[in-house]
Amino acid sequence: MHPFPKSLGSLVITSALAVGTAAAQLETKLHAGYSSEYLWRGLDLGHDLVEAGLDVSTTYHDIGLSAGAWYGCFETGGQHHDELDLYGEVARDFGWIKGSIGYIAYLYPDANSNAAQEVYFGVARDLGFATASLKYFWSVAGANNDGYAELGLSKSFELNPDLNLTVDSNLGYLVEQGQATAWTTRLTLDWGFAPHAKLSPFIALSLALSDDANTAYLHSNNEFAAGTLLSFSF
Repeated sequence: MHPFPKSLGSLVITSALAVGTAAAQLETKLHAGYSSEYLWRGLDLGHDLVEAGLDVSTTYHDIGLSAGAWYGCFETGGQHHDELDLYGEVARDFGWIKGSIGYIAYLYPDANSNAAQEVYFGVARDLGFATASLKYFWSVAGANNDGYAELGLSKSFELNPDLNLTVDSNLGYLVEQGQATAWTTRLTLDWGFAPHAKLSPFIALSLALSDDANTAYLHSNNEFAAGTLLSFSF
């Protein structure tokens, strides 16, 4: 994951947690993992990514509320980097379609000036053979307010009661530039080895579709990453 100012961002997360605690049981997930490459939206941001995070969610009057924090450490250009992401989301399932609105802050403890913020809008629908989704991410920090869209398909296969294979594939698109960025597919094997505990090894392949000098995708290449994630839910 790559992608608050403390005012708006903290308000979103705090409000979600407060309402959720009062109205329904809070679901919590702790996770930690390793990836050979920090692959984000088809870009190689570094290698040897070590990550950890906390996610909480609840439902209030059929409205899903969730928030979380993710911390990653990785190497790039011979230097060590740290990243903290804070995020919150409000979602509603209308039956025929699910809609969501969320906020993400990307914070860098060793380079505060590089902090970024995004608001995103998403829709998803179960098509039977797979779940389709479309998200639009709008940058709300700095002078560059360009948008990024992602069209995805996801399908899970139950191999046995404790083992599931999930295939996620998405196509990125730079809205203002009018060009595709990368096509990324990820295979995840979820093994529920104990109650409320899961080990999820994965592999991911991203095919570069852009080499525009005016975007971050200049000289982008096909990328491959592999790793695993350990998670506990309660």
